[in-house]
Amino acid sequence: MTRKIPSLNGVRAFESAARLGGIKDAASELNVTPAAVSRMVKLLEERLGVKLFQRTANRLVLTPAGKAYQPGLTQIFDALSNLTEQVTSLSKRQVLTVGVGPTFATKWLIPRLGDFQKSAPEIDVHIATGGVAAPFSDDWTCGITLGDGNWPDLTSEAIVAADLTPVCAPAIGKKIKTASGLKKATLLRVSHSPDDWKLWLKAAGATAPAAKGPEFDFYGQAQQAAVDGLGVAMGIRPYIDDDLAAGRLVAPFDVAVPKGVQWHLLYKPHRVEETAFQLFRNWLIGLN
Repeated sequence: MTRKIPSLNGVRAFESAARLGGIKDAASELNVTPAAVSRMVKLLEERLGVKLFQRTANRLVLTPAGKAYQPGLTQIFDALSNLTEQVTSLSKRQVLTVGVGPTFATKWLIPRLGDFQKSAPEIDVHIATGGVAAPFSDDWTCGITLGDGNWPDLTSEAIVAADLTPVCAPAIGKKIKTASGLKKATLLRVSHSPDDWKLWLKAAGATAPAAKGPEFDFYGQAQQAAVDGLGVAMGIRPYIDDDLAAGRLVAPFDVAVPKGVQWHLLYKPHRVEETAFQLFRNWLIGLN
């Protein structure tokens, strides 16, 4: 069915004049001359075939047709205004895409995102799969990964130290008195970081025990196994921070060893001009 819609200019002019009670006020609202409003209303009446105003020397008086027409038009224009505001507000929202490894996301970033969203509710955050092994994507606003700070064509800023220290469930921690006591413990290992235990044991002045115990692809898996009492995992900051604070894990020793790399915020130089990135960067740096 074809819509029968009159000239929108004429409809706007009539609705404004009827709502405000005069041609002059309508002209001011529509930013046109009073003569233009009168002309548009007159053309609308001719096309509708009905009189909308009874013109007197001093004022406009709505005819019965005009009285029936105006309230519905006002409702329509209000709805159109609200809809337009909703649509334009969508374009004002900014998207921040962060490429980050799954363990860093679940163990550290996501538990803190609520704080960022409170400070920047207009930003939509997307978490993309990233991490040490994933190449940096041009679709990302930024990335967070572990390394030495040397990434060609990317700006990198160190944000979190990657210190190593053994962690385990509280019940197991009570049984381990010295670093040498780890020889009898089940050591949980991470396949892509085979030297972590050797690095820490050397710093602690203990002999490296024979490798034994389950091996995992990710730190987060080994850490969860430690929470569940399967053995002692080599914890890495900041993954272990929340579990230690909540008492799900304990660190039996005071020795923490730098891994030799740090967590870095990576981004293309042109991103510094983007408000979403600026807010996220400032928030991230402020956490440490």
